[in-house]
Amino acid sequence: MADITDIRAILYTEKTLGLQEDGMVVIQTSPKMTKNGLKAVLKEYFGFTPLRVNSLRMSGKVKKFRGRIGSRPDYKKFYVKLPEGAQLENLEA
Repeated sequence: MADITDIRAILYTEKTLGLQEDGMVVIQTSPKMTKNGLKAVLKEYFGFTPLRVNSLRMSGKVKKFRGRIGSRPDYKKFYVKLPEGAQLENLEA
């Protein structure tokens, strides 16, 4: 079962701010989150059901630091279409 702790952040970039004007929010979550799980979390904690949810699996980049190879963690991005008048508030990531 998905939980609010699986949501890592709401992404704020130039592209996502442009999408927010059209009622679309981009959410970064853990890789185990599903579309139905995200819908259930949004309904339970924020009181609305999204109109549309699209998901994108992102692999962590491989990086070098002081000669050692490591990688950033994998995550999922969800593009969520909010209903009219709905907002995501009180989400500390």
